[in-house]
Amino acid sequence: QVQLVESGVVLVQAVGSLRLSCVASGSIFAINVMGWYLQAPGKQRELIETITSGGRTNYADSVKGRFTITRGDAKNMVYIQMNSLKSEDTAVYYCTAAVVVVNYNYWGKGTQVTVSS
Repeated sequence: QVQLVESGVVLVQAVGSLRLSCVASGSIFAINVMGWYLQAPGKQRELIETITSGGRTNYADSVKGRFTITRGDAKNMVYIQMNSLKSEDTAVYYCTAAVVVVNYNYWGKGTQVTVSS
């Protein structure tokens, strides 16, 4: 079992920046990939970035160049640095952790981020 808790600033102005963090607990040794999804109002949940246990990252085109995913030294933390924010980045942001051996994806409860114009 893996538990994920997100935290960070939830209200920011457009063109500003913010960083969300996610801490994993439980069987963190089993995590292969961590990532972030967002779900904008009225839209489906969308994968925006991932980072493997080896540090390889991948980004959706919608955030490439603006968002950065990193992991903490302890490997149970993952961060999303969000720059040049737009009002359309307003969404609930979810942290995820994938455990390949059991083919299961764990989810945090999500953090509402609102970007005001």
